[in-house]
Amino acid sequence: MKIGIGLPSQVRDVDATVIPAWAAKAEEAGFSSLGTVGRIAYPALLDTVALAAAAGATRTIGLLSTVMLAPVWPATLLAKELAGIQAVSGGRLTFGVGVGGRPDDFVVEGTSTKGLGKRMDAALDAYRDLWSGKPVGGGDNAGVPGGSVDVPMLFGGFAPAALRRMARFGEGYIAGALPAPQVVPVFDAAREAWRTEGRDGEPRLVAIAYFALGDPDRGRANAHHYYSVAGPDFANLVSSGVNTTADALRTTVAAFTDIGADELVFHPTTDDLTDVTRLADLVL
Repeated sequence: MKIGIGLPSQVRDVDATVIPAWAAKAEEAGFSSLGTVGRIAYPALLDTVALAAAAGATRTIGLLSTVMLAPVWPATLLAKELAGIQAVSGGRLTFGVGVGGRPDDFVVEGTSTKGLGKRMDAALDAYRDLWSGKPVGGGDNAGVPGGSVDVPMLFGGFAPAALRRMARFGEGYIAGALPAPQVVPVFDAAREAWRTEGRDGEPRLVAIAYFALGDPDRGRANAHHYYSVAGPDFANLVSSGVNTTADALRTTVAAFTDIGADELVFHPTTDDLTDVTRLADLVL
């Protein structure tokens, strides 16, 4: 199982200047990828900004959104930004995508939480049109240089429709911030959807977890605040599951290895740059 690390882009009131240094240090340490989690209505960074900054600061490490809430964006504009990140990174981006549903994130005029499934399907069509080089805006010009661009997609979400989209259009599935035993049924459902669609091989299965080593109390508080919009029960579940010790981290790695995850991304809950080295020393 590969081990990735998140960027602290979702940390409340993050010091944004740390992002390039964090990315470079993670690449040097040997992590498989740099992940992002993001919301619009939160005092942190957009996924696209963090991924672009990380792309410019690194050369080999993968870039992965886990997951980006696609329907809060105008689809063609998001497709264009992702194509640009893919270009400047030399093809290292994987687009992890989900539907979302928090009303305060839908700030663009004409978007709301209504009809998310249909809008997600329309967005996927718009992404494929732009990435394949079709003309944009009613004129003759393509939206990407070189004719086309490939942006692999992973899908998150628990609804059957999300799993069907994953099996039809994606390379695999990203689980939510849940303990390994609770991820087992969704991984199994992803595998079943993959087989039902007649896809060869197996879907790429990615899990996420949270960690804070330098300041565990602050890390747990940040995680709780971030997920409080989902209600106290879920906020307590995530914050209590933040990995703050060597034993906890190793147990988490073993648990996700045992359930067949292909990659586990540890997202930070503080922006303490020294946590990159601390985590690497314990899990790589």
